[in-house]
Amino acid sequence: MATPSDNVRTFTVGEDDDGIRLDRWFKRHLPDVSFNTVSRWARTGQLRIDGKRAAPGDRLETGQAVRVPPAEAAPAEGPGARPKRIVQPLTEDEQAFVQDMVLAKGRDWFMLNKPPGLATQGGTKTVQHLDRLLDGLADEDGQRPKLVHRLDKDTSGVLLVARSARAAGHFTKAFAGRTARKVYWAIITGVPSVEEGVIDAPLAKQPGTGGEKMHVDEENDLPAKTRYRLVDRAGNRAAWVELQPLTGRTHQLRAHMAAIGHPIVGDAKYGGAEAFLTGGISRKLHLHARRLKVEGLDGKPIDQTAELPPHFAESLATLGFDARAGDNLPLEIPDPAKSPETKAKRAAAHAKSMRKARKGERRARGGAKPAKGAARRK
Repeated sequence: MATPSDNVRTFTVGEDDDGIRLDRWFKRHLPDVSFNTVSRWARTGQLRIDGKRAAPGDRLETGQAVRVPPAEAAPAEGPGARPKRIVQPLTEDEQAFVQDMVLAKGRDWFMLNKPPGLATQGGTKTVQHLDRLLDGLADEDGQRPKLVHRLDKDTSGVLLVARSARAAGHFTKAFAGRTARKVYWAIITGVPSVEEGVIDAPLAKQPGTGGEKMHVDEENDLPAKTRYRLVDRAGNRAAWVELQPLTGRTHQLRAHMAAIGHPIVGDAKYGGAEAFLTGGISRKLHLHARRLKVEGLDGKPIDQTAELPPHFAESLATLGFDARAGDNLPLEIPDPAKSPETKAKRAAAHAKSMRKARKGERRARGGAKPAKGAARRK
């Protein structure tokens, strides 16, 4: 979020921007600032992260402060002016493609079902991406929807976009504050020994990967928690799980499942050769954002599920899973302190303490009893 100033602007990096390159952060939040301008600001020391000089390729972390110089005036038009970047309009097929993704819509939002293989945003050598296709959902005034969170390129499923700047601010806060609830479906290799639980394993960028891969790191860590539940199993070969991220780290679900020895099927980055199954199971990533629930601007809940992509649905059928068995992981996280077992134990402890207190009071009222063997007065 920006802190207004007459000159310098300061932005705080949100959780949804954790791990993103600085130049891509500009493309997401300040699209009018060109890459050349970002590079020049970096070379001259005007661009800083937490007070230190920054480069366009630096990776951002949640909570960091990005110092941005004042906005520059648009260059004058004329014979010597630099030509403006030409944005290619969408073809009819591209417009139909993005419109077919729409699951539901409201005054302030669209819910989309992003297919696997489509990047959420553009980058180096990434020409086709969802952010570009959103032109196909522009309103009558030409205002296009805005991204407020993202999914990995190979992850499919439900994704929310805002139809106004006000709505974008509202939903961005919901995702940053973890009030938006998300449930993913995944097929994993092997079967967890514990059918339901929380993976509490801090994550950090793995050295030597350019920030493109995460690993469990207890020392230089970012807290990361994932709730999971076993839905069904195919012997000891594979399992279908529901996953709920309780934090929003880069590649969190993929890194966590690999860390407990059960990588997501098709995830070569984190599971290597062990992430693939034989017997006609697709080699694509089997991670799907099944459900998203978030509060709208009007205070009413928006709750949407997304159908599975073909390769995922086929794998479920091949492994003998019934898709109707899913959708059972509650979105609300139970508080252990409020569980029936805990309440019963507290009630028993309270009753025991009360009995002791009453027993002490009766002894005090009755006075001290004479010791055994003591002589009695005649």
